Amino acid sequence: MNITKSTISDKVASTAGLRASSRILIVTAVDAEKDAILRGLGNDAAKQFDVIAAGVGPASAAAGTAAALAFASAAARELAHGTAAPEELDAAQGTAASSGPGPVAGTGARSSAYGLVISAGIGGGFPGRADVGSLVVADAMVAADLGSQTPDGFLSVDELGFGSSRVAADAVLAARLRHELQRAGLAVSGGTAVTVSTATGTAQTAAELLRRVPDAAAEGMEGFGVATAAQQFGLPVLELRGISNAVGPRDRDAWRIKDALDALQAASSILREVITS
Repeated sequence: MNITKSTISDKVASTAGLRASSRILIVTAVDAEKDAILRGLGNDAAKQFDVIAAGVGPASAAAGTAAALAFASAAARELAHGTAAPEELDAAQGTAASSGPGPVAGTGARSSAYGLVISAGIGGGFPGRADVGSLVVADAMVAADLGSQTPDGFLSVDELGFGSSRVAADAVLAARLRHELQRAGLAVSGGTAVTVSTATGTAQTAAELLRRVPDAAAEGMEGFGVATAAQQFGLPVLELRGISNAVGPRDRDAWRIKDALDALQAASSILREVITS
């Protein structure tokens, strides 16, 4: 079923700021990222944030995000129509979530509407644009390998005429978050976050990605999936990445996963203030 903006028009937040009652859904790939974000958000996180680990890759990210958003929309409709009490919705949610397969179980989604979706985690940084240990708050999410190989090279899905491989981030919130991260003394970049299904492991592939997306700053495997689901529900979206490695030749010894998770945690503490103020 194709979900339209009109279906949830009363739940869409303005790009100028979120309603105080709006919840924020943060989607990570794995529990280590989720835990870092929860540490950064602190003890009051549950008042406005739901953080889920939806799995690795754009398909899992899109499915997990859509499932959480669909439940929230359905629960809000039920509550608005007075057909179920909040506690009944919570109980129904627990049953549905725990019986479903995969990492989406126990999402914690509430009956109130979401106003913003954030794809967050660690990822690769393009040398000279996002150093290891720094942060990227993306201006856009691009599915960099969604398209077709031809004798003349790669053609994106846009060039093929089959849709779009790009979802813009909420420009106001992205700029505000970058500004506040910089004020806090954290290294942060803008640019495009590319989403791939196969992580880059060679200099040749890194160069090809930059040819396709000249302003690429970070590489991940979930951002476009999360953004596509949010777009289907008419919701603004951000992508936040802590940089654990340089995009290019695969070198596990050079990865700094802890530093990237620490950066993600630090950013999340500031994110709470930016989004909820």
